[in-house]
Amino acid sequence: MGKFLLGVLVTLLILVLGGLGFAMLGFFPTRANVEPPQFERHLAMSAVDASTERHAPRVSNPVMPSDQNIEDGMKLYTMNCALCHGGLDRKPSALANSFYPPPPNLISHPPDDPEWHLFYTVRTGIRYTGMPAWDKALADQDIWKITLFLSHMDKLSPGPQDFWKTNFGASPEPEKKEENEKHDHH
Repeated sequence: MGKFLLGVLVTLLILVLGGLGFAMLGFFPTRANVEPPQFERHLAMSAVDASTERHAPRVSNPVMPSDQNIEDGMKLYTMNCALCHGGLDRKPSALANSFYPPPPNLISHPPDDPEWHLFYTVRTGIRYTGMPAWDKALADQDIWKITLFLSHMDKLSPGPQDFWKTNFGASPEPEKKEENEKHDHH
C-alpha cells in the first residue's frame, strides 16, 4: 500500500512539474485574437464563478429600483461599460473580439447572476481578462446603479423603456428572429 501511495504522489508531482515546465517554456498559447477552446472557456468561467461565490459578500443592493436610478444606471453603463460589453444601441462592441477571453455582450445576453455577484464583479474586476476593478473610478452607489440596470433590463417599466428608445435609438426588447418559414414541398 505504501508503494502505491508513493507512486500516486510521484505521478502527481511529475504532472504538476510537467505542466509548469510546459507553461514556463512558452508552449501554452497566449494570443488574444483567436477563439479560446471550449474546455478553456468552461474552466475559466467555472473558476471565476467559484471565486466569486467564495469571496463576494452576500449584500443587498441599497439603491432602490426607481425609474431614475435605472436611467442613471443606463447612463453609467454607456459611459463606462459599453465600449467592451456592447452599447444600448444593440451594436456589438468594437473591442469585444480584441479581448481574450472576449467580454460578454451584456445587452444581448443579460447576466442572470444575483445582484451581489454582479456588484462584486464590477467593483473588484476579474484578473487576467481585461475587466478592470471599478472601485477606484466609480462610487459604490454608481456601481450599484449599473448593477440595478443590468439586473432589471428584462423587466423595465415604461419610463426607462422610453428613455432607452429616445436616447439610444433602439428598443430595450431584443429583436426576435422571425420564425423560420415552413417548407412544404408538395
